Amino acid sequence: MKRDSESKSGPSQRQLRVGELVRHAVTEILSRGELPEAVFSQAFVTIPEVRMSPDLKLATVYVTLHDKKLEKAVLKAFDQNRKHIRQEVAHKVNLKFAPDLRFRADDRLDEAARIDALLRSPQVQRDLAPHPDDDNDDE
Repeated sequence: MKRDSESKSGPSQRQLRVGELVRHAVTEILSRGELPEAVFSQAFVTIPEVRMSPDLKLATVYVTLHDKKLEKAVLKAFDQNRKHIRQEVAHKVNLKFAPDLRFRADDRLDEAARIDALLRSPQVQRDLAPHPDDDNDDE
């Protein structure tokens, strides 16, 4: 029963730790230029997070690109090199089984920019501005 409540509250400490190890391993592979596709030399790629499944058999690698035009090409290149990356991760991270890797675009920065733009919109600013008929007296 305790496991169900833990899984609803977020990833376990072990999932977080293994995710961070996998993130470092993938980042190292990228920084060393071990992937042959030319798109990796054209794109500035960041790996902000890796989320592990509860059984540690699946790693979702989130990829941030500074040039959104290259997003599809980079994700395709990652998928084509998945087997090689998985082997390298297995050598760098000491786990019983190497996790299966899947690569996803990280859109958190885009979402944060969208929310920021909404908060700065004239309609929201109008609603946040103090009104002259508001009484500030606490009675």
